[in-house]
This record gives sequence, C-alpha cells and structure tokens, in this order.
Amino acid sequence: MPVKDAPTRARALGFAPGIFAPGPLNAITDVAGLRVGQVTVMEGEAMRTGVTAILPHPGNPFAERVPAGLFAMNGYGKMAGVTQIQELGELETPILLTNTLAVGRAVEALVDWTLALPGNESVRSVNAVVGETNDGRLNDIRARGVTHQHMLKALAQASEGPVAEGSVGAGTGTMAFGWKGGIGTSSRHLPTALGGWMVGALVQANYGGALVMDGLPVGRLLKKYYLAEHAAEQADADGSVMVVVATDAPLSDRNLQRLARRAMGGIARTGAAFSDGSGDYALAFATHPDVRRGAGRGATLDWPNDRMSPLFVAVAEAVEEAVLNALCQATTVESRLGGRRVMGKALPLDQVTALRRPA
Repeated sequence: MPVKDAPTRARALGFAPGIFAPGPLNAITDVAGLRVGQVTVMEGEAMRTGVTAILPHPGNPFAERVPAGLFAMNGYGKMAGVTQIQELGELETPILLTNTLAVGRAVEALVDWTLALPGNESVRSVNAVVGETNDGRLNDIRARGVTHQHMLKALAQASEGPVAEGSVGAGTGTMAFGWKGGIGTSSRHLPTALGGWMVGALVQANYGGALVMDGLPVGRLLKKYYLAEHAAEQADADGSVMVVVATDAPLSDRNLQRLARRAMGGIARTGAAFSDGSGDYALAFATHPDVRRGAGRGATLDWPNDRMSPLFVAVAEAVEEAVLNALCQATTVESRLGGRRVMGKALPLDQVTALRRPA
C-alpha cells in the first residue's frame, strides 16, 4: 500500500514495539479516570509553543494524593516540584508540561487552580509539578508566549479519550533526532495472569541521538543523526524529554520510582544520546484507589516486588511507542527567529516506510 507523507500513528506504518497489546486507545488515557488537556500557541511568525496538562483522577488531587516516583536520567532541566516528590513519594497537583521559560507561570497557575478547588480553603502550601523542554529552536522562547490563562485553559479542558499527538500542546515547538518532535502517547495492557493492569505513557519529545524505530536504524539509514561527521544534515543531541507514566496497578512510591527508571529503557531504545545538555526525566504515578493518600489515610496495598517485572517490560514498550507516535504524528512547523527562517521538518514517512521494504 502506498504511504503518503502525512501524519499517522506508528502502528499504521507497521511499528509496534514489544510483546504486550496496547489498551483500546493506545494512550495514557487508557488508565481509567486520567484526563489530558492541551493548548497550542501558534501566533505571528515566531510563537510556536504550548502546554499539556495531565490530571491523575477526576477528584481533588490535593485531598486525594497519588503515590509517585521520579527518575532523572540526566538532570539538565528546570522541572519544578521534584524534591518533595522524592521526599514524600506523592503527587498533590496535576502535572503541567510546557517550555523552559514558562515553568514559573505554570507553577502559579497550578497554585491558583489548586487553591480554588472546593475543600482547599485552608490550604497554605502547594507543591506544583511542572515539566519542561526547551523549544527555542522553533519558538521565540524569550517572548514568553505561554500565559497564565493558557495554563488554566489546558487544565479546564482536560478530558478522557483520545489524546492529540505531534505538533500540539507542549510539543508544538519541539524537535527530536533532527526532525519535528512533539507529544506522543501509548499504553500497554497486561494479561489477567500478570495482574491485568494498564500502563500508559505520555512523552514530550525534544531530544536527540540516532533514531531507531522498533529496531530499524532510521537515523543512520537516512544519514541524519548526532555525531554523523559526514552527514548532510547532522542532528543535534541536546534537548530534553519529559516522560509521564500512569498505571492503575497498586504501586508504592518506591516501586513507582523503579517503574520511572525503567521508562528510560524505552527512551534508550529509540536511540537517545542522553547528552550533557539534555534534561531526561520520568515521573510515574499510580491511580488505584487503595494507594491514594489523604488526611490520616495511607496506602493499603502494594504490588509485590517479585511481580513488578511485567510492568517494567510494559512501561519500556509504551514509552518507546509514545516517542514513535510523537514523530510520526508531528507536522512540519516553520518559524522566523531573528529575521531567519527556520523549519522543523516532519519525519519523512514515505522514506521510513521504504526502509522497511525488503531489497
């Protein structure tokens, strides 16, 4: 079947990493109750940015905190709320993803949103969690285009169901492996014998290396990769990636930290360089009602350590496919920075498909 060079999901091109089946949507929203909202900001010649919101459950996240774990593969980043997650092992706000210089506004928006929730009238401290990547290669990041209202809008319109991917939300101005990056998502559903749990991942892909798609060395074959000294279009390795992992398995914060660490296995499979100037973070949380925390209430369950391995496999698979979806769904984005025309070109899907055909 001829393949047009138009956005599509990785599975439509035959890229289906791993052994476990995805959930019905093949998205992080396959984890029941989880909602995603996105606002894309494309204005004038140079504003190419946005925000993506992830809400763990429909209730009050401050009153019903979810256990969480964090792993930084390379800590060159400006993520907010990190130390309290590491100390207490819990998430008390939604997660906002945006660009590097919008982190402060995102924190303020999350604080305002949290204080305004019914039941939070006496709250005096909020640990807002914000992830970021630097989209300054396509976006006039110094113009500070993402506003407080954009943040609140993303939170307000968050919903269950399919998640938009590619050049949207916090992925509007991102690049990956020398091509246009963006937002991507995927999920894995464990068989009943292994617990029947759902694992979902969402990525903000803005990093580099030598792209590998389900084992196919696309970057090398198309001669566009980091350290390709004689390539016509050498790709950069610097950037960042934010990975958000959700599961309905009843995991403790300790096992969620282990899950977050394995999420980087999925990033590694895509050919990441994990360079000096890249901020590579994974945040994992569990939504199971019996592990949520509130006033005077702690976890009542924890999935056994010796049954974690299938979840480790699932998270690496979901993260890998989420990155592939971000690249395959991304559209070309053009901008003008400092009087110079710049372009983030979409991955050439026709060429990628041709590489899969036997000689």
